[in-house]
Amino acid sequence: MSHIATILLLGSGELGREFVIAAKRLGARVIACDSYDDAPAMQLADSREVFSMLDGAALRAAAEKHMPDLIVPEIEAIRTEMLAELEQEGFKIVPSARAAQLTMNRDAIRDMAAGELGLVTSQYGYAESFAEAEAVAERIGYPLVMKPVMSSSGKGQSKVDGPEALEAAWQYAVANMRGDRARVICEQFIAFDYEITLLTVRHVSGISFCPPIGHRQERGDYRESWQPAAMSADALAKAQDMAAKVVMALQGGEHGWGLYGVEFFVKGEEVIFSELSPRPHDTGMVTLASQNLTEFDLHARAILGLPVPDNIAARPTASAVILADRDSASFAFEGLGDALALSPEVDVRIFGKPVTRPWRRMGVALARAGDAASAVELAKAAAAKVQIVYSPDGD
Repeated sequence: MSHIATILLLGSGELGREFVIAAKRLGARVIACDSYDDAPAMQLADSREVFSMLDGAALRAAAEKHMPDLIVPEIEAIRTEMLAELEQEGFKIVPSARAAQLTMNRDAIRDMAAGELGLVTSQYGYAESFAEAEAVAERIGYPLVMKPVMSSSGKGQSKVDGPEALEAAWQYAVANMRGDRARVICEQFIAFDYEITLLTVRHVSGISFCPPIGHRQERGDYRESWQPAAMSADALAKAQDMAAKVVMALQGGEHGWGLYGVEFFVKGEEVIFSELSPRPHDTGMVTLASQNLTEFDLHARAILGLPVPDNIAARPTASAVILADRDSASFAFEGLGDALALSPEVDVRIFGKPVTRPWRRMGVALARAGDAASAVELAKAAAAKVQIVYSPDGD
């Protein structure tokens, strides 16, 4: 056999693209799947399949056609019942079908974290109608955050300051949900000092942590991230303890190896669990320049049963996103040279998405500096230099 493993990748966005690069460097064969053709990861994979991840029959057909050693979800919106069936039949799901099922929906992972594991979380409740949303809001109070239990990149999320804004938030959440379930989570708004992503790697030798990643969000989606994020040793220890507990609880299957993006709010020395993704995280794009082994390298090593370092270090680095502002299938990028000329410590990654949409991430600027704050300013300046130019006939 000329390759170390065959991987069926479910979801082929920018995170999947970088994972394909990491996996192929280690000798894996990758079949990239998504609901549209020419997705970013497909452009680099060995083969591709185009189908909705929510189509269980199509998902089974792809698995039986390629007989992969590993099935690797890169998105949340997947027919997880089929993943469970395939796992029972001997297919290896990364990190496990149970992890995919629990983290596909914010309600399941939140209930496990707060109820089963006793982690510190904000007050929250669920609603499947506007009337239920009103009742939850009355119970937990304002301000609150409302978001679909299943979505991606913060879509459908909004802060609600009072009852007059609740119905608009409900409509926005339902309109932007993914999957086939009209259900939202309403959670107490935490006036946190900062929020972090703690990349946690479950591997053949145990658990390793990357230095914490700070990030800033708008519209529920990240705009800049930086690593390492400044936090006290006590707060970091609390985050690592909670991350280890939830990752071990999600293991399932044979081993549950892989990289998990665990999100926390931090207020003083209090650390509050927010969310978890059992795969590389968008804020972790910063590791493309901050770490010797990126989050994608670590994920690939872990799932293939290869060694992962116990101690992972990071240089002060930041990422800043490059956003589209309209729908178009005919566009080009300008200013790449200007961005790279800002500093030898700047890099830019263009994702290769075939169409633009308002607020869609089309690339990311990366920058290293002497400290994280300086890196953020340099990354933002580089991102601002890269302009998306739209053809008049492509809008």
